[in-house]
Amino acid sequence: MPKTIIEDLADFTVGTRIEDLPADVIQETKLIILDSIGCALASTEQPKGRAGIEYGRTIGGGAGTATIIGFGERVSIFGAAFANGELINTLDMDPVLPPGHVCPYVLPGALALAEQEGASGATLIEAVALAHEMSYRIGKAMDYLRDTKDGKVTPPEIYGYSSTVFGATAAILKIFGADAGTVSHGLGIAGSIAPVQSQAAWFQHAPSSTIKYLQAGVLVQAAFNAAYMARLGHRGDRLLLDDRTYGFPRFIGTSRWEPHVITDALGTEWRFPAEQAYKPYPHCRILHALLDAMTDILEAEDIQPAEIDHIRAYVEGFVEQPVWLNRDITHVHDAQFSIAHGLAVGAHRIKPGKDWMDPSLVFGESVMSLMEKVSHEVHPDYVKLIEGNAASRPAIIEISARGQTFRGERRYPRGSKAPEAGIALTVDELIAKFHHNADGVISRKQAEAVVACIERLESCEDAGTLMESTIPRNVVGVAG
Repeated sequence: MPKTIIEDLADFTVGTRIEDLPADVIQETKLIILDSIGCALASTEQPKGRAGIEYGRTIGGGAGTATIIGFGERVSIFGAAFANGELINTLDMDPVLPPGHVCPYVLPGALALAEQEGASGATLIEAVALAHEMSYRIGKAMDYLRDTKDGKVTPPEIYGYSSTVFGATAAILKIFGADAGTVSHGLGIAGSIAPVQSQAAWFQHAPSSTIKYLQAGVLVQAAFNAAYMARLGHRGDRLLLDDRTYGFPRFIGTSRWEPHVITDALGTEWRFPAEQAYKPYPHCRILHALLDAMTDILEAEDIQPAEIDHIRAYVEGFVEQPVWLNRDITHVHDAQFSIAHGLAVGAHRIKPGKDWMDPSLVFGESVMSLMEKVSHEVHPDYVKLIEGNAASRPAIIEISARGQTFRGERRYPRGSKAPEAGIALTVDELIAKFHHNADGVISRKQAEAVVACIERLESCEDAGTLMESTIPRNVVGVAG
């Protein structure tokens, strides 16, 4: 009998070897790890990050085998992975890849287990790369937020990132060195216990829940559960991805299911690097092209916030929903999604990072009053442009100041893989972002050690040395 999709994914997991990975896949994977650790370091004093740390400590027991990034404490792999997933996602500045966010779900389990097991850097790269490839392919097989039909935006009524549970589970079992049979059962279990797809409700109900679109720590725990149950002898449902009527496609409410996308040239063609993107700002990606254009204008003209009379923005076609329309800013979390508030913050030209979540800025009179001067509507050519290139995030911004109107336009936000020069973030820019995020949490010497370790990760004998460098030492004002 032909193999099921889950069995193909299991073979892919077991068969992935560092010596077979293209150079761009290895490089992309290392950048994802670097950027994610930086985002976690920047989040240790944020409300969502602190909650993740405290709950991670609660379920992690006493002295353990895995590090909570930027906190200076080792707990169990389950506690560390929960905390690190929450930390990576806290600022909403982590790498993005279809179906949306991937790394906060698939990376933490692999990091924690690699540290405990003393896995090599090469094995960690294998695990993280295959998890992203798997998540990307499944994401492309189902509904997507930016789907269009008959010239209109048609976001799905049910959506979320629960499908990343397969990649997260595969990464853990790769670190364990499981055989294909065990991996297939683990994936079958993972699909059966994946979290619900609650993201559409999160869009509609403002102010939105501060656990966000899918709590990273919860999915990571599901992945560990699936991996351990498979290793302990449980049988998984290996038909879940083949059965559109009763299987995983029905669980997640997708109206589109194109399973050939998951398995086509699997293991020979690596497709995720082409759409892997990085976020320069701690804000939902929908605003990034607008922020790029606005920043260029404000810096070129040296326009101060108090000089701005009005900001008009032309935004993505699917964002006219409560989570983005919200102007009731009562928690720093709200500042990551509100269009009007995000533009008001951006107009103050604070270096992007954790400082954007400083309550004195978020709730300050300057930002809150400028927010009332922001209006927005859907970009007139949004559908045409996004159908022309999936990386498109069409944006027009008009700033009224000094009796003039300054206009900027962008098709692609910085950090994306786009067919325009200067759009993708360079390695040097991502390293600079990491250092800015790490500043004040770990020492500069430690931050440089993290960068150096990741640069040579494929030759590192013990991935735990990477996590060792994320423990705060000799930093004024930092516990640990």
